[in-house]
Amino acid sequence: MQLSVKDLVTVNDLTRKDIDTIFDVTKHLKTETKMGRRHYLLEGKSLGMIFEKPSTRTRVSFEVAMTQLGGHALYLSKNDIQLSRGETIEDTAMVLSRMVDGIIARVYEHEKIEKLALNATIPVINALSDMYHPCQALADFYTILEHKHTFNVKIAYIGDGNNNVTHSLMLLASKLGSNIVVITPKGYEPADEVISMANENNEISGGSLAISNDPSDVTGADVVYTDTWVSMGREEEEKKRIEDLSPYQVNSELMAMADKNAIFMHCLPAHRNHEVTDEVIDSEQSVVFDEAENRLHVQKAVLALLMR
Repeated sequence: MQLSVKDLVTVNDLTRKDIDTIFDVTKHLKTETKMGRRHYLLEGKSLGMIFEKPSTRTRVSFEVAMTQLGGHALYLSKNDIQLSRGETIEDTAMVLSRMVDGIIARVYEHEKIEKLALNATIPVINALSDMYHPCQALADFYTILEHKHTFNVKIAYIGDGNNNVTHSLMLLASKLGSNIVVITPKGYEPADEVISMANENNEISGGSLAISNDPSDVTGADVVYTDTWVSMGREEEEKKRIEDLSPYQVNSELMAMADKNAIFMHCLPAHRNHEVTDEVIDSEQSVVFDEAENRLHVQKAVLALLMR
C-alpha cells in the first residue's frame, strides 16, 4: 500500500482513499504492537527531525515510532543545524535529502514546510506549523473512529478558532463527511482560505461546517474538542485572550448540553481550569490520553507508507 502523495504538508492534500489507508495501517500496527509484535518496516532508514518549537508528544511519538519500525530518528533543534546561521531552507532540504530518508519539521511559518517539501527529494511531514497540524488531526479522527465507530458525527470545537488544530480538524472533517461547528469569539474565526477549502470538500463528502459565536451550539455534539487559549509564541496576548475566551470554557455545564455519550478531546498540553476544568478532563468522557497515544500509532502508519 502507498499514498498518492510524496509528502504530508496538510490533510487537504490527502484523498479519502489515502486517509482510509492510513487508518487501516494504523489499526493493524497498533493491534500488533499491543500483542508484542514488531514490524521493522523501516530497518536501516533514518528520519531527520527539525524542531524550531519544542514538544513532548511530537518528539516522543516520532522517535518511538521510528524505533519500533526498526529505523533511527535524529533530533535537530534550531541550534543544531545551519538554519539558525542563515542557511536557506532550500539548501537544508537538499543536503538532508542526501543523508536521511525522511524529514519531519515542527516550525513557526507554514511556508517553511512548503519550501522543504518542494526542494527535498525525500518525504517531508508537517509535524506542526502556524497554519496546520495534520498528524494531530489524523490522530484525533482515528480516536473518534475507535470510540464512535463512524465519522458521521457532530464535532463541536470550542475556543480559539484561528489556529493550526482547528484548521486541520475542519479540513479532515470535510474530507470524511463529518459535521463540525467551530464555536469561537468574534475575531477568533478560522482563516477564510481554510473555510473555503472545507466548504469545497463538503460538497463532495456531504459533511458540513458552521462557524458560531454561541457556546450553546455545542448542543447534541458527539465530540467536544478544545485547545489551549494561549499558543506558543502568543504569550504577550495572554491577558486579552483569557478574557475573550473565558466564556468558552469546557466545564460540566457545557458538557451537559452535548450528547449524553459525548467524548471530550484536547490535543494537549492542557492549561487546566482555563480552557477545560479538571472535572471534565479527568472524567470518564475524556479520551485525551487515548488521543495522545494515537499520535504514535498514526505517525507510524504515515512514516511506513511514505518512507518504505
